[in-house]
Amino acid sequence: MDAIRRPSRADMAAIGSIVETTGMFPADMLEDMMAPYFGGNEDELWFVIGETARAVAYAVPERLTNRTWNQLLIAVDPAQQGQGLGKALMRNLEATVAARGGRLILVETSGVPDFEPTRTFYRAIGYTETARIPDFYDDGDDKIVFTRKLAS
Repeated sequence: MDAIRRPSRADMAAIGSIVETTGMFPADMLEDMMAPYFGGNEDELWFVIGETARAVAYAVPERLTNRTWNQLLIAVDPAQQGQGLGKALMRNLEATVAARGGRLILVETSGVPDFEPTRTFYRAIGYTETARIPDFYDDGDDKIVFTRKLAS
């Protein structure tokens, strides 16, 4: 498996391609999302796998909580899916958050049928569905929250 590392500006095009081809969001949103990280915000955790980014993960501390982190993004290049990259990124993220004193990671995702593989992924790596908010994103599109308690 390729090394997990912190991204540089040189990774922006590859990360943009990943988020766009997976349908996460338009790549032109990435510059604003990563600006705090590139500006030196130590609370923003961004990781990629590979010399040329093949997968990306992003998490931040959840405001107004006691050491809870929100994993806001994980995406794997569709041509690379099923090779354990997502799981490796999540395990790295969990270890990093735990080393920073984090106690809980939460993940929010959509309840539409297209996101069933995403929900299956989180269940398979030990996350528990802990909440469902009906019609959160849109009519018929629930917000589903998964959590994983970290060892202290």
